Amino acid sequence: MGSERGFLEIDRVDKTYAPVEERIKHYKEFAIRPSIKQLESQGARCMDCGIPYCHAMGCPLGNLIPEWNDLVYKGQWKTAYERLSATSEFPEFTGRICPAPCETSCTMSINSAPVTIQEIELAIIERAFKEGWVVPEPPTIETGKRVAVIGSGPAGLTAASKLRKLGHEVTVFEKSDRIGGLMRYGIPEFKLEKKFIDRRLEIMKAEGVRFETEVSIGEDISADYLRRSFDAILIAVGAGKPRDIPAGGRGLEGIYFAMEYLTKSNKYCEGDMDFGEIISARDKNVLVIGGGDTGSDCVGTAIRQGARSVKQIEIMPKPQEWNEPNNPYWPDWPKTLRTSTSHKEGCERDWGIMTSYFTGMGVNVQRAYLSRVEWAENKFNGRMEMKEIPGSEFDIPVELVLIAAGFVHLEGGELIKALDPRMDPRGNVETNGRGETSIPGVFAAGDAASGASLVVRAMESGRIASESIHEYLLQL
Repeated sequence: MGSERGFLEIDRVDKTYAPVEERIKHYKEFAIRPSIKQLESQGARCMDCGIPYCHAMGCPLGNLIPEWNDLVYKGQWKTAYERLSATSEFPEFTGRICPAPCETSCTMSINSAPVTIQEIELAIIERAFKEGWVVPEPPTIETGKRVAVIGSGPAGLTAASKLRKLGHEVTVFEKSDRIGGLMRYGIPEFKLEKKFIDRRLEIMKAEGVRFETEVSIGEDISADYLRRSFDAILIAVGAGKPRDIPAGGRGLEGIYFAMEYLTKSNKYCEGDMDFGEIISARDKNVLVIGGGDTGSDCVGTAIRQGARSVKQIEIMPKPQEWNEPNNPYWPDWPKTLRTSTSHKEGCERDWGIMTSYFTGMGVNVQRAYLSRVEWAENKFNGRMEMKEIPGSEFDIPVELVLIAAGFVHLEGGELIKALDPRMDPRGNVETNGRGETSIPGVFAAGDAASGASLVVRAMESGRIASESIHEYLLQL
């Protein structure tokens, strides 16, 4: 335990942010982190609770949060790093982009502000890199077994890292021109600078993980070749099929899926595209359809590109507003209104809005026609049902529409056709919960198996699949 009265006497300190007028001029991270001294003090707020829900329920990775909180409080940063890296392959990613379910399930969240877990986690790994504690860990024994990992998102990279440390030869195949998957192209630079991905990739390369980019399995390389050349295959391609909206005029120019928009913006930030090649929001009225994190990322990107206005709509009702520091649904995830840094940069938001149709001048979209809806519970089956409110129709000018309505399932293409694993009713690869598919030697992890979820859950899935793959290879 950090301090017997720490949770009673020390207030929560979290990161702050650069002023809006400064940060919207660039795409770099703009969080201002607490000092080392502040974080050591924050570690003392961890209250040595009897059941650490942060570890047992909140964190999918099972991070040993109370242990490294106490170690940070005592100034034992290297030992804290050792405890953190025992359960987490990439804390520099989760420390930046995880929604921190560990904090909402912190015992302090019953009636107070939770421990600043995420900032402590990030500070531990960043200090570890700075001090040179993060070094390649190549295996001491080679098994001679070969594993193909298809997809380089968080699930694929986690599995690749763990399997290589166990002595297997690992090759990661990625259809894009750079490694990182969703973390590379779906998350804006201002939330996760890609230099942090590249830094970790250099460690993995030094450990012996091989990376092959611009390779589409089933087109550039056949699935049969993979089966002959590798002892095991892991499908970790993510849930790439976006959910569309049934609106008239959908085919007009200027209407895009969010991932196409964000991918090109990230390529611009990496110097792989000129500004004239991307989907630009400059001087345009932008409509973002979808109220989740991806929609928020579109908002922040559009503002940085110089949009005339940005409006974000969500078909579901407005969540409960909650301004208290504790979690009203402890230890479950709080179903409350969340306002991101992007929303605070200049965005109009609205809820219970349905998109009816679009009109345009020629081929270009010019107006969106919307209406308000209300939701009510069906008394027979308990499901929430939507109905349009008569007379609530309205329209707004738009020159750019970004659909961020989520994802439905993976886009397997020729890979899935050739391997032919059993699929679940939602269109994802069916597994037994430990990554094993209906095809011996073929495994699946991350969003390809579960549907779209959190980065941290994809990492957990990749770790579980790597354990199953290891057990399978030892039996060959």
